[in-house]
Amino acid sequence: MGTATAAPDLAHVTVGVVTEDRRAQAALAANSAAVAQLLATLKELSIAERDIQTRGFNLSPVYDQQRQGRGGAPTIVGYRVQNEVAVRVRALARLGALLDRVVADGANQVHGIAFALAEPATLEEAARRAAIADAKRRAETYAAAAGVAVGQVLAIAESNAVEVPRPLQRLMAAESAGGQVPVAEGEIEVRAAVSVTYAIAP
Repeated sequence: MGTATAAPDLAHVTVGVVTEDRRAQAALAANSAAVAQLLATLKELSIAERDIQTRGFNLSPVYDQQRQGRGGAPTIVGYRVQNEVAVRVRALARLGALLDRVVADGANQVHGIAFALAEPATLEEAARRAAIADAKRRAETYAAAAGVAVGQVLAIAESNAVEVPRPLQRLMAAESAGGQVPVAEGEIEVRAAVSVTYAIAP
């Protein structure tokens, strides 16, 4: 097993707007206006169009919970519209300010942040090199214990490299109105596993 770590340079976050009204059309109109403002805000914050994608849209009835709880027939008392937008943030230094701004401008849902690497290939290669070095060390340890020497490599098999978020990732709500949301980026860890078969040296 080999590992390599690096600071993330990319974040994925999903923001959304939920609106309710007695009439479906009114709930939809309010939601559409709020999402339009959200998209305008993202554009103003220099988020490219290719980094913004509608992730989910849902219109559903809202029922009278008290009436249902008393055994009555379900009664629709309104409608709820939910629209979610996935955002890819490339300037992590501005992530906290972006979260604060989109909430101030109408987003009332923010889902978990996922940090990533824009170009993970370099880190994956480092993890593979570390995995090969680890396999060789293990082989030499076993060979020495058995009183033999490691020979040439006969075969190498690799499991897929896996990105693992480090535990420092978290999102905390700003304590004061208008305060920037604090965000800890942590590190991205890539793990690679290889199986190496060596010959025993003559």
